[in-house]
Amino acid sequence: MMSEPSVPRVLIAGAASGVGKTTVTVGLASALRARGFRIAVFKCGPDYLDPGYLTRAAGVPCRNLDGWMMGRDAVLATFARASSGADLALVEGVMGLFDGASPTGEDGSSAEIAKWLRAPVLLVVDASGMARTIAAVATGFAAFDPDLNLAGLICNRVGGRGHLDLLRTAAGPRAIVGGLPEETELAFPERHLGLVNPHEDTVPERFFTAWGELVAGWFDLERVVAIARTAPALPDCEAPRMPRRTGASCRIGIASDGAFHFYYDDNLRQLERLGATLVRFSPIHDAGLPDVDGLYFGGGYPEVHAEALSRNEAMRKETRAFAECGGPIYGECGGLMYLSRAIRTLDGARHSMVGLVPGDAVMTPRLQALGYVEVETQAASILGPAGLRFRGHQFRYSDFHTASDAVDRIYAVRRRRGEVFREGYRVGSVLASYVHAHWASNPLVAERLVEACVAHAARRS
Repeated sequence: MMSEPSVPRVLIAGAASGVGKTTVTVGLASALRARGFRIAVFKCGPDYLDPGYLTRAAGVPCRNLDGWMMGRDAVLATFARASSGADLALVEGVMGLFDGASPTGEDGSSAEIAKWLRAPVLLVVDASGMARTIAAVATGFAAFDPDLNLAGLICNRVGGRGHLDLLRTAAGPRAIVGGLPEETELAFPERHLGLVNPHEDTVPERFFTAWGELVAGWFDLERVVAIARTAPALPDCEAPRMPRRTGASCRIGIASDGAFHFYYDDNLRQLERLGATLVRFSPIHDAGLPDVDGLYFGGGYPEVHAEALSRNEAMRKETRAFAECGGPIYGECGGLMYLSRAIRTLDGARHSMVGLVPGDAVMTPRLQALGYVEVETQAASILGPAGLRFRGHQFRYSDFHTASDAVDRIYAVRRRRGEVFREGYRVGSVLASYVHAHWASNPLVAERLVEACVAHAARRS
């Protein structure tokens, strides 16, 4: 059993998707950090993009907390580790407060995480065009689940200070902790998967500073901090099984640039705890691979950088040679696309890729897959023997075109509604899939991948 001291914390939830949870949480992190608080930040759900914004705002890595993929004990352990030493923790919710993996239960929802963390909730509401109805919203959300501590409201997109005062009068003097006017010139840029990746060249620092200043001027920050300090001690939980260090070490190359940046921080930390040294490299810009014993190509936007990836022939050639020598290569979503023969973009152009997985990744204007999945491996691979189970999710606008007998499909992938399909393309020491896996669902995945890399290091030496 484990017990952690109380960390002041609050969960920023939404009445629905698109109400401005990320903007509010970014603003709060920036404002509190400017006041000298050490902030820990978390994101509910499987999202990769929002955590990048929270990382920029807080100056520390944001961790995902996903009830369905990770389970209660892993969520509590991750929160406790990442919030250790912080003055206050901010947790951004996912979708609406009660939305999750099921339309009839709280599995995978922000509400579930709030209960596990015993965190008070601040509800973000799009209050544009709203007056007395704000009182009904507050009453309804509070009454829907009395076990949840709904501690206050945040009114986004208000018409001005007069409008916010009117909402406070309607909801009661203590219900609303702050609000924000709509500032279209400060809106974070978006693309089809949501917000763009928050690199400084695409999202300047002035955005974070400005939202922090707005929150400082429009919120009662003392009340927010006071609410966070009402959170009781974290509950006890069974310490989750930690990855088993083998004693041997290896070096794993992590593709990291504008094309590849979707990684769960917990997955990378598991590799490090197992003795792997992570070496970041750029398939777009670097002339060749670093000196490594394994390669991990995460998700991202390879289609946006398809021309540049194709133009870097030296990198593609070295990646093929690495696989031909038995080097372990693991790819997720964007990684699968890069390891394929080619990416076909929406304009009809075909850009040659590494060519290790026989098939083309074809971009489409419509979403091709979205949702949680559970995987059971049907054959041995660099992730271990057949029968390995883990959880993850898919979110993609591309489809993989390959002949049915051209490559081994070793994943039996089950969607939440029960449909099972075959995926997980294995070619020698290469394994690539559209599934974004969270290894908290099965730490053996990280162990076996490191073991494969250690074995390759021994062969090389």
